[in-house]
Amino acid sequence: MHELAEGVYAFTQELETDEGTRAFHPAAVETDRGILLLDAGLGGHADELGEELAAAGFDWADVWAVLLTHHDGDHAGALETVVERTDAVVFAHAACAPYLDGRADLEKGDGDRYPPVAVDVELTDDAVVRTAAGPMRLLFTPGHAPGHVSLYLPDERLLLAADALTAADGELQGPSERFTLDMDEAGESVARLADLPVDRVHCYHGGTVEAGTERITEIAASLAE
Repeated sequence: MHELAEGVYAFTQELETDEGTRAFHPAAVETDRGILLLDAGLGGHADELGEELAAAGFDWADVWAVLLTHHDGDHAGALETVVERTDAVVFAHAACAPYLDGRADLEKGDGDRYPPVAVDVELTDDAVVRTAAGPMRLLFTPGHAPGHVSLYLPDERLLLAADALTAADGELQGPSERFTLDMDEAGESVARLADLPVDRVHCYHGGTVEAGTERITEIAASLAE
């Protein structure tokens, strides 16, 4: 567990694969109503998420909602378990909701899917959540997946990019071409992120990096070539 700003936490889940250990980094923010989880993480790894919550001084009873950045299994695979343990309200962008609740088939993976879960609140572009670290803006950043969103905390100049950006060895990078459905659309999303005053970026794949607007602008330019 790592505290990114007052009341903003980055968590870690790990998965052993044939290619080695892969790390995933969901997050959470404190609100007046309790903890808002940003993604539910991998299926079968909810206990790890609970341990990360405990390290931050919370437990499942403190979680009042989950906001899904998109529907991929490494972000939503444990959603059913998390909702069962917390009775959390589920938020997602309107373009993402059909994939979470089963109305639409998942566009990645080998055909298997996690259990569908109803979305209680379908969000629209530029929704704002009040948090302990100030307002958190929802940014529509499709390309990696339909309905993909990133979160921005302007008071902290902190971008929670989900999979719109990645990081490796402490360097901010563009979205993973291997796992992105529409690279042109993803590039347009990165270009919009480059308009934001940012000092740090937290990526679901790669963790937190001390890089901001200048680096995002470089990435956007390279994707536009």
